[in-house]
Amino acid sequence: MSFRVLFAACALGLVTAELRAVDPPAGAPKVLIVYPKEAKLVGPRAEQRVSVLGVWADGRRWDLTHAARFTSADARIVTTEKSTLRPVADGNTTLTVEAAGAKVVVPVAVEKVSADTPVSFVREVEPILTKAGCNAGSCHGAQHGRGGFKLSLFGFDPAFDFAQIVQSNEGRRVVLSDSERSIFLAKPALVMEHGGGERLKHNGREYATIRQWLDDGAPPPANPARKGIEDPTVTKLEVFPPNRLMVPGEQQQLSVTAIWSDGHREDVTSTAQFDALNDAVAAVTPTGVVTAKDAGETHVMIRFGGWAEVVRVTLPFTKLDTFPDLPINNFIDTHLIAKWKDLGLTPSPLSSDEEFLRRLYLDAIGTLPTPDEIRAFLNDKDPKKRAKVIDRVLDRPEFVDWWALKWGDLLRINRTALQEKGMWSFHNWVRAQVRDNVPTDQFVRDVVTAEGSTFTDGPANFFQIGRTFEDWSETATQLFLGVRIGCAKCHHHPFEKWSQDDYYGMAAFFTRIGTKTSQEFGIFGRETVIFIRGVGEATHPRKRTFVKPVPLDGDTKVSWDDEFDRRKKLADWLTDPKNKMFSRNLANRFWGYAMGRGLVEPLDDIRATNPASNPELLDALADELVKQKFDLKGFLKTIFSSRAYQLTHASSPGNKLDAANVHFTRYTVKRLTAEQIADGVDFATGTREKYQGLPLGTRAIQLPDSEVRSYLLDTFGRPPRQVLCECERTTKPNIAQAMHLLNGEFLNKKIADKTGRVEKLIADRVPLAKAVEELYLATWSRLPSADERKKAEGWINSAPNLRDGLQDLLWVLVNSREFQFNK
Repeated sequence: MSFRVLFAACALGLVTAELRAVDPPAGAPKVLIVYPKEAKLVGPRAEQRVSVLGVWADGRRWDLTHAARFTSADARIVTTEKSTLRPVADGNTTLTVEAAGAKVVVPVAVEKVSADTPVSFVREVEPILTKAGCNAGSCHGAQHGRGGFKLSLFGFDPAFDFAQIVQSNEGRRVVLSDSERSIFLAKPALVMEHGGGERLKHNGREYATIRQWLDDGAPPPANPARKGIEDPTVTKLEVFPPNRLMVPGEQQQLSVTAIWSDGHREDVTSTAQFDALNDAVAAVTPTGVVTAKDAGETHVMIRFGGWAEVVRVTLPFTKLDTFPDLPINNFIDTHLIAKWKDLGLTPSPLSSDEEFLRRLYLDAIGTLPTPDEIRAFLNDKDPKKRAKVIDRVLDRPEFVDWWALKWGDLLRINRTALQEKGMWSFHNWVRAQVRDNVPTDQFVRDVVTAEGSTFTDGPANFFQIGRTFEDWSETATQLFLGVRIGCAKCHHHPFEKWSQDDYYGMAAFFTRIGTKTSQEFGIFGRETVIFIRGVGEATHPRKRTFVKPVPLDGDTKVSWDDEFDRRKKLADWLTDPKNKMFSRNLANRFWGYAMGRGLVEPLDDIRATNPASNPELLDALADELVKQKFDLKGFLKTIFSSRAYQLTHASSPGNKLDAANVHFTRYTVKRLTAEQIADGVDFATGTREKYQGLPLGTRAIQLPDSEVRSYLLDTFGRPPRQVLCECERTTKPNIAQAMHLLNGEFLNKKIADKTGRVEKLIADRVPLAKAVEELYLATWSRLPSADERKKAEGWINSAPNLRDGLQDLLWVLVNSREFQFNK
């Protein structure tokens, strides 16, 4: 390849094979890991991919699969083709694997080679179509299919696909008497013209499997309604290795095993789908060969049979000869340090006392500290003062305001959907729960099982937000489990294991909820009464059968029904301490609120194919939440007490390469929320905004819903509480925000207010140095540096008068990044 061509290809990100070859470590490995430890091949078409991983004395691992030598002890029973075993005859033998001077012997058992086993449409044909992309949304899996031929998306409906292939179009797609004349086989192999190009190698293994299926008479998928049996389904995917620490240029062959509902284990590497979630860090081939490219951490997604798993691939940013001996405040630091060591990252230093105090106040209670509180904290010489101030802040009354606001966003409390009285009922109930520190699991249980009047029973309003049992199910699932299951309503989730059965199994818990109106509170509008009906079932849209209530991953052999209210069984399962989905979701949300980003992003999209940046830490946080019996204050205290939370926001040479701070080597800078901006401006200027319909003195974080008029709050990203998504609230800056504070009358009026902070400083004849200090403490929550103090005093002295000078300084401080960001 010429230099110009190579340069152009690299610029386009097209060159993977041009990566510098990397040699394995010198010497023989200490351990040779062979997967599987023992092989069992069942049936005439079985195969088994063998992976080989060397482990050296220093802990370094290296893929030796393609360099290994595989020798069958009896080629009459099993043969080897590179690293793949294929059966020849029934019996037992061994496979010898030799690599880098090490050797391992693997037992091999072969069964039913001569059995007349027809090709399974579900187990064998559908995976081939999915791997080839035939049933993808861009091809025949599109809403209206392609070229007059439609398949279910990713093969979620085998019965439909079978009918389309064999029976539709007057059966002209297949010729069972002469399979090679079948359009279904000839087109993807380009024996006939095909708009989708070549999808099967002519006479290749996949081609031969489909041809055999046609020769077998194209047996259909099992029909449970007629035969009382179902085809086995995938219950788990096992991928080897589950994670790898690699260097640029290194490669790793993945092996995938499907575990079916009948207990059968089968190597499906050849028909599994592989996708890299970040090609810049690591790429993957259709055959499962991962190539490490650049520093960072990513995952490779593996899909088969409606299931998905990921393999973590880590490329250290730098190689650390030594790692600093860091103080550890709690288990959070322990897990983060382990990740930093893997990635070659070192954390930023500890934040200053001023930086920490402002951050804590904003994250815990959404409020700025007062100048007197800042001075007292700075003058406190107690080495445990940070731990003590955490306790004091969490006991402040503003804690109720701030976290009731958070829950109000999540539960979408708004007067348009609930009417004003219903909105106040729900809002006041949430405030009471936060005030009384009701455990979060009990809080959720009360919401999910709520009934009664929406005007008097606050949580009953949860069932006013949606209107159908599907709405309620999707809301509860995303809100309390972090699982977006909406895709599975129409077809199998394309990037998760959730099927239509799972979707309607969850929805069935809500089918007996009834609503009726009442005139009891006539002057306040029509109240809605939520009640439980005696009947009501969910109907599967494809199978046309009633669906029994079953929670996600719930045991289908157990009855989840209830004589009076199915939701009680759901609530029991949902809040069960053993339900990791529930505790992981809450832990991730609370962590994200405190740390500026979640371990899983977006916060409400937890799935196998969107893995946590530190899954070990997320599991530990979930366990801690359970251990603390879902005590929100206690859990937040654990986060605030960690050294990781108390790191400075500034990057250091050891973590600059982690630009997005995915691994929390420093504090993540956050834009103040709309409510924090509004209250912060009031506090800085010494004024109080009057909100329509509410008494003077009501703060923005105390507002009951998003329909209290405020141009500032709407401009700065207050959520309208209409969409079930964390993304509804935005803190992204825009020109309207800048113009509102820079050029609008809003801020100028507050700064010049006759009862405001500047006028009070002048009236009290506060010395200039102290006045400057007061304005810095009221906005930036810190004392000015010597240089800042000198410049500020110079500006004020050069102003027409003291009033104008102080007002100008306050205007500059409020419009600064340091005021508008939490860092």
